[in-house]
Amino acid sequence: MEHVAALVAIEQEGVRVAEGHAGQPLLASVEHATRLIEACWSLRARAVLLYPENLTSAFFDLSSGQAGAILQKLRDYRVRLAVVCAPDTVRFSSRFGEMLAEERRRHYFRVFETRSAALAWLAQATPGT
Repeated sequence: MEHVAALVAIEQEGVRVAEGHAGQPLLASVEHATRLIEACWSLRARAVLLYPENLTSAFFDLSSGQAGAILQKLRDYRVRLAVVCAPDTVRFSSRFGEMLAEERRRHYFRVFETRSAALAWLAQATPGT
């Protein structure tokens, strides 16, 4: 395993994934998405697995615009994101579910209840590669 800042690189079915550490802050602001992408590149990963604590404080509040800005930046650089949210641990804003449905068509972002489900999805072929 390789480490860059607060990420560790793991291999899942031949796909390199950068993983954040559960319980540790990683993105203090939308601007930190660039650092996340740089860390993924350093780890040679086109997929990232994060936990709610790794994301900005208002990521799950769609009205903040944070999720949209971060996801667009990741899409621009073809980095897939899976977020592991155990049931009843995160409160999504009323419109967040609609955004999740839209994201299903793009194949770049999903939310999962378990780490194993998130890793299985990330192990699928990365779009554009």
